[in-house]
Amino acid sequence: MLETGMNTMEFQLRGEYVALCDLLKLTGIADSGGQGKRMIANGEVTVDGLPESRKTAKIRANQIVQCLGQTVRVVAAEV
Repeated sequence: MLETGMNTMEFQLRGEYVALCDLLKLTGIADSGGQGKRMIANGEVTVDGLPESRKTAKIRANQIVQCLGQTVRVVAAEV
């Protein structure tokens, strides 16, 4: 994970995708997977600017996730 700005970070995938609730935990936006799932259920998370309610939505390279004023830009795994 690379910091790219005040409230923007870059997350590098290890595979083809990461589950949304796991992404929130891995980036530190959520303290736990349970907290991440609650944030999603409460409508606090958007993916590419649209509200996302699927806790295990597959987040892939080039997608933008926003939650609580934090922005995560997902980038492809290095080959």
